[in-house]
Amino acid sequence: MTMKIKEKWKQEILRYLAMLVGCFFYALCLDLFLVPNHIVGGGVTGIATLGNILFQWNVGIVSILLNIPILLLGLKTQGLPFIIRCFITNTVLGVFTDLLAFLPSITYNPLLAAMYGGLAQGIAIGLFVRFSMSSGGTELLGRVIHHGLPQIGIPAWIAILDGMIVLTGAIVMKNPENVLYALILIFISTKVSDMVLTGLNRAKLCYIITEHPEEVSHCLLANSPRGVTNLTGKGMYSGTPRGVLLTCVKSHQLTEMKRLVRSVDEAAFVIVSETTEVRGKGFESMDADI
Repeated sequence: MTMKIKEKWKQEILRYLAMLVGCFFYALCLDLFLVPNHIVGGGVTGIATLGNILFQWNVGIVSILLNIPILLLGLKTQGLPFIIRCFITNTVLGVFTDLLAFLPSITYNPLLAAMYGGLAQGIAIGLFVRFSMSSGGTELLGRVIHHGLPQIGIPAWIAILDGMIVLTGAIVMKNPENVLYALILIFISTKVSDMVLTGLNRAKLCYIITEHPEEVSHCLLANSPRGVTNLTGKGMYSGTPRGVLLTCVKSHQLTEMKRLVRSVDEAAFVIVSETTEVRGKGFESMDADI
């Protein structure tokens, strides 16, 4: 029982450390790139950025204040523990944003600002999602609206809300290019957050269709540290039974795997596809995340 409590505390400490790092990167995204270049992205921080551009309001304080009614709306549907984590994350993000506001902008090129802002934002969002944290905002509001209007999915509601904020910023500032910069920001942020979630340790998923599954599998097992699974198959044109061998290899092992297959069965049919995440022996541990 004591070990379980220690492990739970360890996971919670890691969760909040990741949240602090994520808030730091998100604050850098705002203070170094978006706010100085008048780029209104999506989310509550986008509204706060617009307020800063028009009225010189503090982005962090405005973000905290705007999130309070959203958090109260989400209390019933999302539960108290999740809302408390959202409030803590939102408060830390707001404090970091205003504390780091003194930093000078690295670039006043809006295109570079959108690109590097997306990089920093993607790291932050990836950490939030990976460790089950959230800063609230349009993500939480999308969940709340979806609860009442389930005909449209949560991602669609978030996209609608963010799109409205981006368009409002472009109209108010009379700058249609803001939409283009925001799209670049969102695209890069999405890609980077996916990388944070799945990691850089990509692998190749391989299907080997052969009439000699035993010989091919024995060769692979003898010369490779990867496991092989035999799936029974049948050629529908000829009606001939075939083995379908399933294996995952790291990218640098692919060439050697194909060479081994060819050395046993030159007529084998090999299908290689990308994988975004592989967990288990020889790859990333199943316990890598919380």
